[in-house]
Parts: sequence; C-alpha cells; structure tokens
Amino acid sequence: MIYEVSKDFPSYELYGLGNQMRRSAVSVMANISEGSSRISKKDFAHFLQFAYSSLMEVLSHCYHHFDLGYINDEKIKEIKPHIYMISNKLNALYRSQVNNV
Repeated sequence: MIYEVSKDFPSYELYGLGNQMRRSAVSVMANISEGSSRISKKDFAHFLQFAYSSLMEVLSHCYHHFDLGYINDEKIKEIKPHIYMISNKLNALYRSQVNNV
C-alpha cells in the first residue's frame, strides 16, 4: 500500500521522502523477520520494538506527506486502519515475548 501511494509523489521526491517512506515500511517486516531468527524471546522482543518504531515512522511520513499535499485525506483514512491493526498485532506479539521470558 505504501509503495502504491508513494509512486504518485512528485518525481523530485521519489528518491527523497518517497524512498524514506518505503524504506520505513520495509523495515517493519525486516525487523520482525530478523528478530524471529533470534534465539531468545528477549532478543525477538527487542526487534519487535524496532519494527514498531518503523511503523510509527511510516505513520509520521503519511501525515507529513499529507501536509505537503502528496497524500489526500482519503488515502490517510485508508492507510491508518492498516497501521493501527499492525500496531496492535506487534504489541500483542511483543507482550507475548516479554511475559514469557
């Protein structure tokens, strides 16, 4: 969804703000993946914190791009529920790791 939204950014932003937004979105998945390969639950939980931070960075980029006029209100309303759903799942997974250490 983030890649789809960012492809419509002005050409001069594709390698700046657009690239940073896409990298933040990919970082969520990458941190979950990297953390899941760790031996301890504590290490996995640490990477889940990184994933959550990257997710909040994506949300921040959405609002910044909205302020710049690159994303309209309709897109924000479409993206936010997905971010909140992923956030809730990350938090639940994090709690399951730290509560079972």
